[in-house]
Amino acid sequence: MTLPVDNAEITFRRVTSANVSEICELSETLPEEQREFVADNGQSIAEGFCSESAWFRGIYADDDLIGFVMVHEGSDWDDGIDCAGPYLWRFMIARPFQNRGFGKQAVAKLATRLRSSGSSELYTSFGVGPAGPQAFYEKLGFSPTGGMFDEEVEVVLSLVDR
Repeated sequence: MTLPVDNAEITFRRVTSANVSEICELSETLPEEQREFVADNGQSIAEGFCSESAWFRGIYADDDLIGFVMVHEGSDWDDGIDCAGPYLWRFMIARPFQNRGFGKQAVAKLATRLRSSGSSELYTSFGVGPAGPQAFYEKLGFSPTGGMFDEEVEVVLSLVDR
């Protein structure tokens, strides 16, 4: 596998019959300690197709598939999400592409997309632990709301003046 260059363009592409298997296989790249904090992409895609409020895509760096993102963008509570704004439901960058700035770029691109549709905040939540994503979200500017989502810490990112 050739790794994309660090300045590759980040794009979001629909999940299709042509890329669904490859997106599902990205979950297998995560080390065991991270898998505890990241839902399997196959499960996420199935849940996304069952929700009227899910927007989900493969994350690409140029033409290389590097991750998966899913956002809950509606008021459909049937999927268990009750949030004041868009909720970053699932997010993962495959292990070979971590620590290269791709995750930060993908969240920035997502923030731009949400801002252009009128959103002023992006919510998410995470489990706390040694291999958890807390430091990643803190570096991006997410701050605790004081709430919990199930057993996860809820955080929010302001999309205003960014």
